[in-house]
Amino acid sequence: MHRVLWITEHYPPSRGGMSQSCDRIVRGLRAAGVEVDVAHLTRRARPARPWGVTREHGGRLISAPLGDDSEHALRRLWTTITAEDLTGYTHVVAFGGVYATLAAPVLSALLDAPLVTLLRGNDIDVGVFSMRRRGVLADALRASSRVCVVARSHAPLVSALAPDAAVTFVANSVDTSQWRVLPSERERGRAWRDANVRAGRRTIGLIGQLKVKKGVGFFLDALAASGHADAFHLLLVGEVEEPVTEWLAEREDSVPHSFLPFLERYDLPAVYASCDLVALPSFYDGMPNVALEAAALGVPLIASDGGGLADVADDEIGFTFPAGDAHACRAAIDRAARAGDEQLAKLGAAGAERIRRDFTPAAETAGYLDVLDAVR
Repeated sequence: MHRVLWITEHYPPSRGGMSQSCDRIVRGLRAAGVEVDVAHLTRRARPARPWGVTREHGGRLISAPLGDDSEHALRRLWTTITAEDLTGYTHVVAFGGVYATLAAPVLSALLDAPLVTLLRGNDIDVGVFSMRRRGVLADALRASSRVCVVARSHAPLVSALAPDAAVTFVANSVDTSQWRVLPSERERGRAWRDANVRAGRRTIGLIGQLKVKKGVGFFLDALAASGHADAFHLLLVGEVEEPVTEWLAEREDSVPHSFLPFLERYDLPAVYASCDLVALPSFYDGMPNVALEAAALGVPLIASDGGGLADVADDEIGFTFPAGDAHACRAAIDRAARAGDEQLAKLGAAGAERIRRDFTPAAETAGYLDVLDAVR
């Protein structure tokens, strides 16, 4: 049986897509019989989560607050591992982030267990070009027996830093048996539309941590230039950067829009239910949970082919364009504006079927089990 030391900065109660993904993958492996001890390098400033080792179903949770002295924290993590006699690991896994990829190669060597590095979007997209992060990333990749990516397009970036690294693509997933819109949530979505969206307009959702890489400003410029801004109502949900809010404030009358705060995952079905389309115009990306969640609920996508979006979306489930291509983005918006209700319903149904068939937790878990089996 595999016994894994899993090192991450992203694990509940931390928020965000990476934390959700980490939790999902760990739970899947534990359910498959893998014992996983999670070393959570917590970054909450105050109050700091206390150091400690607690039991979880299928393994342990090692809480390791980074605090103001990350070097001390990582060294103390090794002390905690030895003090608790946490040995006998078959693998050490680094799940993204600077400190996880910094600590994991050392712990892998000390524990005499092969290193598997799981890269998410920013780890490789930004890390490969970062003066601060590239050295740490390169060391981890070269020390890894296997590198896992969530976008096929990330493999060349890995090879640029570590030409000999073995790379495996494992897609993210969503459990469609649990991820659905309840009648009460559909009614909430309908009520929100009735209160906020003028009749005849379609709602485009932009959902999540709307960072620069997500291309929101780029999409807004394309929407304004497309001549279809008045056909849509934008719903921005999450952390929106100031330049975007300023752009929208200057166009209050010409680009209808609403804001909602960052919401936890299970508050989102009613939001998706209020959307006719969800836009993911990323310049680069991993495999966003939002893309899988929206498509699984039958919402067509307006999506670039950045990163893992190319592995999820095409014109059979939405309106796609090459990342960063402003003309093509305008054309995708134009196609979406001209699409009839029947076409949108067909795209949504095709997306829901694709996610149900190809992006399952069982397939995701099997992918990581294959990696663990192959790496000895």
